[in-house]
Amino acid sequence: MIVELGQEEAQELKRLSTAVYEHAAEISSRKGLILADTKCEFGVALGGKYQGQIILGDEVLTPDSSRYWEKELWNPGGPQPSFDKQFVRDWLTSPESGWNKNSGEAPPPLPDEIVEKTRAKYVEAYERITGEKFE
Repeated sequence: MIVELGQEEAQELKRLSTAVYEHAAEISSRKGLILADTKCEFGVALGGKYQGQIILGDEVLTPDSSRYWEKELWNPGGPQPSFDKQFVRDWLTSPESGWNKNSGEAPPPLPDEIVEKTRAKYVEAYERITGEKFE
């Protein structure tokens, strides 16, 4: 179902998105990370106790939906070492993958090594941000 939003709802989404980002950026900063960007997906509850209210509708602040950079390694204007899926994108567009993103063909399966390295980056981000061991 598609719900059209007016100016009031758009302003509330802006307020909510900004609040989520600012809170997370503050926590990340204390952990030595920069939260460079993130996405928030919202919806409107169609029934129940929260009917008609804006709700957060998907993952938020994970390395899959956000870009985290090491504060100490940050280099303005250049590529940044990060804890996100850029690692996968870089491999897919490298000669090693043999894939041309403009070919119209599906990308190749990721090698186990790339999957493991990506997982390790995500786990490290989780542990750095939460201060808890990932199990």
